[in-house]
Amino acid sequence: MADRTYRWLLISLAVVGLTADQASKYLVFRWLYNDGVFTDRSGTGNAYDLPPGHWFEIIAQFDPETPPCDGVLARLQTWSTKGQPLMPRVNHGALFGIGGSKKGLANATFAAISVLAAVAILVWGLRSSAARERGLMVSLGLILGGTLGNLYDRIVFGGVRDFLHYYGQFEWPVFNVADCCLVIGALLLVIQAVFFTPQSEIAPAASPSLAPAPHPETNKP
Repeated sequence: MADRTYRWLLISLAVVGLTADQASKYLVFRWLYNDGVFTDRSGTGNAYDLPPGHWFEIIAQFDPETPPCDGVLARLQTWSTKGQPLMPRVNHGALFGIGGSKKGLANATFAAISVLAAVAILVWGLRSSAARERGLMVSLGLILGGTLGNLYDRIVFGGVRDFLHYYGQFEWPVFNVADCCLVIGALLLVIQAVFFTPQSEIAPAASPSLAPAPHPETNKP
């Protein structure tokens, strides 16, 4: 069992994370498009409060000032608006809107960082010592899935679509499923680094020697 690897966990969780992120974004924005009738506070989208307490909402906002691209890419950009030429509002920067004011430059920068991160995770996961660590593969799989989910948005939409919003005791920036995968994967990675010793670093138990013990020398007369 020493040669058993968990790369399948890395790939499976990456695929599940990417799929869940994209499916949720497309479906939520299509659901809350509401035939172009917008009733939220900004007047650019719609929101749905989750009971009880009304402290969390699903929100989808749209950007009438940014035209979609032409061709096949336009279909990916406007599917949620049922074919209407309306783009979703996106975050060009990172979490908390870092760098968002730079728009194109910020999106290109974070897209490049995402590509480098995805490559680094794949290289790390291909190492035989890392692939034997189940917890590590789970963490890296979640991080990879989240990275690819937001990277897709940056390539197709020029920014990241967000729709989950907590506004209870404090105002939290709008986020998405990919962000959840990234945060959970990173936390698991930190926990493993602090509290667990990788199996590859555990010294193997000393095995008894199979060689016969040497006979003591005897003095011949």
